[in-house]
Amino acid sequence: MFDFDERYKGGERAVLVNVDFAQENSCEDLNELKLLAKSAGASIVGVMSCNRKLPDPRFFIGSGKVEELLSMVSESEAETVIFNHELSPSQERNLEKELKCKVITRTALILDIFAQRARTREGKLQVELAQLRYLQTRLVRGWTHLERQKGGIGMRGGPGETQLESDRRLLRERITALKEDLDLVERRRTQSGRARVHNNVPVVSFVGYTNAGKSTLFNLLTDSEVYAADQLFATLDPTLRSVELPHIGKIILADTVGFIRHLPHDLVAAFKSTLSETRDADLQLHVIDFSDERVQDNIESVRSVLEQIEADEVPQLRVYNKIDRLEKVKPGIVYNEHGKPEAVYISAARNVGIEFLYKAIAELLGNDLVEIVVKLPGTEGGLRNRLYQMGAVNGETYSQTGEMILSVKHQRVELAQLNSRSNGALEKYCVKPKNFTFKEPEF
Repeated sequence: MFDFDERYKGGERAVLVNVDFAQENSCEDLNELKLLAKSAGASIVGVMSCNRKLPDPRFFIGSGKVEELLSMVSESEAETVIFNHELSPSQERNLEKELKCKVITRTALILDIFAQRARTREGKLQVELAQLRYLQTRLVRGWTHLERQKGGIGMRGGPGETQLESDRRLLRERITALKEDLDLVERRRTQSGRARVHNNVPVVSFVGYTNAGKSTLFNLLTDSEVYAADQLFATLDPTLRSVELPHIGKIILADTVGFIRHLPHDLVAAFKSTLSETRDADLQLHVIDFSDERVQDNIESVRSVLEQIEADEVPQLRVYNKIDRLEKVKPGIVYNEHGKPEAVYISAARNVGIEFLYKAIAELLGNDLVEIVVKLPGTEGGLRNRLYQMGAVNGETYSQTGEMILSVKHQRVELAQLNSRSNGALEKYCVKPKNFTFKEPEF
């Protein structure tokens, strides 16, 4: 089996390299690379930034910049150079020869972080699969020392199988075995999901840019101790908890891995089964660090990954977190034109605004169904129409005097809101059960 981790060991002194191409906004990516390097345990001893129109075929950066980088590496005694870009195997090999130290890419760095954080068997399988897929692309020309002839019994008289070919074959075999193991895990996960559907237990999945505060909020809502820290990918393995929420009942909360810009495709593919909790959820809580200057870009990055895993059609509630870091931002709910919650402003770390989050989830997911009968006079045609638009009417008859008798079954929260908007008319005309009281949930 291949030792992927020999390419990089956390805790090393590292120089970061970022090339600003005209068509890219690389400044923000450099900030993210710094966070990634720190999350991996690297000690950043230097940063090189330069501008180019196109990558250099041999070194990615120009030969003059290679000399400058060599000087920086020597002076800082750096052990690793981390490029904020993808390098070809030959570029990586050429740079290592000139710089006399390890050279890794942003993708390799992310894979290393995932390898450090994986705790469950499924997580470790997924990371290894992503690593081997990445390594498979580097075996094209990357490891010249593998071009050795291997002879043996039955191979005399011929060139034998090259070490490179042997390694490729072993890679394919290991990747196939990993896929089979993960398929088994996914089938078990699907069975668990079917059981939840059968029991009519809604699933609420936490999604968001990494370090947005998902795990902090998850711990607050579930009274759990999921690892939460101010770093990228603090949580990797999915965590599911069953909780009882006010006016909702039993639900499943699922905390999953955070997203970043340009999340490696192989990593998304490897973690697709884990991310199925997001794809199959009844509601997504998109946790957003509202204090981050790049908030809109982060939202777009999450949307892009959700599209990749086919989870962009799931109903979503945006949770703007960390409002305690901003002035003049108050906790509360924002409603869309249909009267449905679309955003909530909170601070999970300070336990501020959580009652609004409960209320919004209750309005979106509330399964507290009530059955009533209302007798409406002809003047209340508008109220009748609104009940039909809500899908709340199970049947309709007419009294001898012409009143509209509606059999209504719907969520208590939405009926209470309609009653409030109609100045108590729904409660006034309710005939069964008698003296039924509509009361909006208090948290």
